[in-house]
Amino acid sequence: MSAGARRRVLKGFGGAPGSASTVLRPVDLDDLRRAVAGPGPLLARGLGRAYGDAALCAGGTVVDCTAIDHLEIDESAGTARAGGGTSLARLLEAALARGMFLPVLPGTAHVSLGGAIAADVHGKNHHRDGAFGSHVERLTLVTSEGTRELGPGNEPELFWATVGGMGLTGVIAEATIRLRRVETSRMRVDTERVGDLDACMERLRAGEGRYRYSVAWLDTLARGARLGRAVVDGGDHASLSDLSPKQRLEPLALRRPARLGVPVSSPVRLPSRPLIEAANAAWYRRAPARREGAIRSIRAFFHPLDALPGWNRLFGPLGFTQYQLAVPFSASDVVRLALETLQRAGAWSTLAVLKSFGPGDEAPLSFPIAGWTLALDLPLGVPGLPEVLDRLDEAVAAAGGRVYLAKDGRLRPELFPVMYPRLGEWLAARRRLDRGGVFASDLWRRLDPGLGKGNLSPLNLSPLMEA
Repeated sequence: MSAGARRRVLKGFGGAPGSASTVLRPVDLDDLRRAVAGPGPLLARGLGRAYGDAALCAGGTVVDCTAIDHLEIDESAGTARAGGGTSLARLLEAALARGMFLPVLPGTAHVSLGGAIAADVHGKNHHRDGAFGSHVERLTLVTSEGTRELGPGNEPELFWATVGGMGLTGVIAEATIRLRRVETSRMRVDTERVGDLDACMERLRAGEGRYRYSVAWLDTLARGARLGRAVVDGGDHASLSDLSPKQRLEPLALRRPARLGVPVSSPVRLPSRPLIEAANAAWYRRAPARREGAIRSIRAFFHPLDALPGWNRLFGPLGFTQYQLAVPFSASDVVRLALETLQRAGAWSTLAVLKSFGPGDEAPLSFPIAGWTLALDLPLGVPGLPEVLDRLDEAVAAAGGRVYLAKDGRLRPELFPVMYPRLGEWLAARRRLDRGGVFASDLWRRLDPGLGKGNLSPLNLSPLMEA
């Protein structure tokens, strides 16, 4: 039986003011079906790592799926079948124990399988392997009208509407994903320090054919000729021959790191500009000018912030937003514009990550497009920040880009169909899966300007294109 219904105020990972909902926690598939059969509005929620309002449903019912966490690995087929509430951290540990690895890992392992599919998460290997949805063989979707089995070859329009669909087509109860075979639990990493944004982008593009995983960590306070200076990592899974004799004794070991948590929120907005500037400068100077073949743990390479539970609390009572944009390669100036604009506004990003994307998958609302993606953690409460981000949204949309819905908490609704031009196609599939409009979220209510009524006229961005 599910845990009793509770009234709770839920927040996004960014810590901004949340909303109150009735929370249900089903424990198995039958329990989940009963929860979803109730009246809407209704939304599934996993581990709560959506930064903004994507996993909130004010006044409605939120279905906490974390108890739907069964897991089975088929070693011969190289697949994992798991409940939608299973964390990627648990999947990773189970797969590695059998010499396999998840096809895509986002910046944290504390994401549920259902959430990873609903947001079509991406990792450092998108240029090589695409987003998470490209590796899903099948999924079980629970809607208010019943249960459906979907896959890329079985009702593909409905499958791809669910991938990246932000939980608005139903609840992902189970999925089967393809795994990748590996020899070790470690990474072989090349690191290079570069002096400006052009050099950073050049290294990332040059490394696409060489490295399965690549990422650049930018110093967001560097100005002028040093704008966009960065530390660029390129890596792949280490082979047995890359390990030391001692490491070869346990090649697939995945030890838990010592962790220091942040138990309570900071009473003030942190960190300050001097602290960010000092940290960025020290981090940049400590990085090697060039180092090849360093052996690093999977956790250190993919999820360094997971070693500090509750790190989001450092931003204080006002919280923060992660602004993540994607633009075509031809619009690289928008990346520069974003860095310069936020500097002038005094919006100091504590973390800035630049990656290159390969082509997107078939999902109409999937975030990745071939080009650049820049992610910035920005403290809320900076004077004028909403207006600055609105202007950046317009520049991104005018360039044929978009912002990531799983990170967003403030996009204006008129820009939604511009950034996601296949929105009408997604709406048609959604209506087939959720005829009664049961599933909703605070994000959807914010972005829906009567789109369900067919109002898809694009915003006129020609003045921005000419500016």
